[in-house]
Amino acid sequence: MHRYRILHRTYYTFSSQVQLGPHVLRLRPREDHEVRIESAMLTTTPTAVLRWHRDVEDNSVAIATFDTPASQLLIESDVVIQQFNAEPLDFLVDAEAVDYPFAYAVEDQPVLLPYMDGSRRSSADPLMAWVESVWRPGERIQTYALLQRLCVSIHARVAYRVREEPGVQDAAQTLTLGTGSCRDSAALFIGAARCLGLAARFVSGYLQAEPSALNYGATHAWAEVYLPGAGWKGFDPSIGEMAGAQHIPVAVARLPESVPPIAGSYVGAPGAGLSVGVWVSAL
Repeated sequence: MHRYRILHRTYYTFSSQVQLGPHVLRLRPREDHEVRIESAMLTTTPTAVLRWHRDVEDNSVAIATFDTPASQLLIESDVVIQQFNAEPLDFLVDAEAVDYPFAYAVEDQPVLLPYMDGSRRSSADPLMAWVESVWRPGERIQTYALLQRLCVSIHARVAYRVREEPGVQDAAQTLTLGTGSCRDSAALFIGAARCLGLAARFVSGYLQAEPSALNYGATHAWAEVYLPGAGWKGFDPSIGEMAGAQHIPVAVARLPESVPPIAGSYVGAPGAGLSVGVWVSAL
């Protein structure tokens, strides 16, 4: 078991006093048999009323509402978690899904369908063409080995680049540019997995690692694929590895755009500055 402290500060400065609208905060890690929250504190300046709920993906979401006009907004999350995913390869896949290709069970398909690509892509599609360069149609391979091959291939193909602008590059753009943020690489992995008929989803969270060009104090993103018998298993193409004890998930979604850590609005003069700091420390 590993213990981590996650300190996440978001600081907005406005050109004048503004009236803050409701803000949606996805900052609390997802709790399950791998992650347990030991303590958690979420504060804002000015003070907000926080109302918690779980969204359709079972993510923990706080809605912050403000009464006081402000020229600055500070949102701070301070969480200590226990992470039990020390052996990410310690799982068993159902016999019928050990090798690829395979089909999901009929009773699972209605649940997994939103995370799959229902369109028929031709080899002329840039994403499909790239997938077929990694996996030859008709090739029989262990499912895990195929997913790890995709993960490593994206890590080798896409150079990490910090992107402060919002949004996610589409898969073809990331392949053409050969660069992208962690969320762009995750979106490419999800697109590739769906081309192969697999259910995949986006994960937003934190990565505990030494400061580097990849980890400079920000949130992180990776992907998960549903494997019968094993459940949703994480793959991080930004580092070319399976998600493990250093990965702390906060929110999952079918679409990357659906789970920003903070989303909100204000009424007032245009112009706002943003500063974000994330520190994940092993305890």
